[in-house]
Amino acid sequence: MSAAIQCRDLRKTYDGKVEAVRGLSLEIQAGECFGLLGPNGAGKTTTIEILEGLLAPTSGQVTIFGHTWHENEREMREWLGISLQETRLSEKLTVRETIELFASFYSQPRATDDVLEQLELTEKADSWVGKLSGGQRQRLAVATALVCNPRILFLDEPTTGLDPQSRRQLWDIIRGFQRAGGTVLLTTHYMDEAERLCDRLAIVDHGLIIAEGSPSDLIDRLGGHHVVEFSASDGAAAHHAADLERWRGLPSVESVREDDGLVALNVKEPHLTIPALLDAIEQQGRALDHLTTRQASLEDVFVRLTGRHLRDD
Repeated sequence: MSAAIQCRDLRKTYDGKVEAVRGLSLEIQAGECFGLLGPNGAGKTTTIEILEGLLAPTSGQVTIFGHTWHENEREMREWLGISLQETRLSEKLTVRETIELFASFYSQPRATDDVLEQLELTEKADSWVGKLSGGQRQRLAVATALVCNPRILFLDEPTTGLDPQSRRQLWDIIRGFQRAGGTVLLTTHYMDEAERLCDRLAIVDHGLIIAEGSPSDLIDRLGGHHVVEFSASDGAAAHHAADLERWRGLPSVESVREDDGLVALNVKEPHLTIPALLDAIEQQGRALDHLTTRQASLEDVFVRLTGRHLRDD
């Protein structure tokens, strides 16, 4: 596979002081769905705007299919379909007029009717944009990105605020674009979305990539394979640093953290950890209030790396 997007040592400093991006390097292969995850203020949007050619980096290099933004900017714009976090569309245009307007900006756009059908907007073609539901608006925003017949689709939090059905429809559209050979760069606030859609992803914090790989690689490498969460009565003591250290000594425990009032253990083999945990709680004269076990997820990896949940602002 050839690289669709490459950047080397990307830096962006505002007002000579605020470092939004601090030496970030990425390589995204053609045909890949790549996710960029990070807490708010991590530098994701700045990075994407530099890759899209909307923002000049302070230093560093970007290439799109081997071309830089200084060479043939007009042609490169034809390759990119961009759906921003919030797309402001004219309320008084119809859905069809909106798609046709965007199509007119490009030399080889797709047929409007095809795009309407793909995004299940055919029956809304003559409705005003102002009358659409949130899910329909979001699908229209993606339609404006797809009508240009792009090679790369940039999606900045495409499913924020959507109901579960609308989210799944959008996932199908993204997968369809990728199956037809397209490349996708996605930011999302939803870990399940990243896990399902992304072939590879990078976690960004404080303007740097702190982990990169396929979702399963990252979970294997950083998450332990299972999470055991519990609380015990007289639980205040359970969360003291010394006490967290005690749980770390249980068999098969990889790491320990406090999460939302519970103790969360990342473990390799829960069948070894759980009996030892129950014994330890009993020996301490406590009662178990809560115990669950589940597969480790990308969210666990993220919390372990950044110290906070992706959806925490």
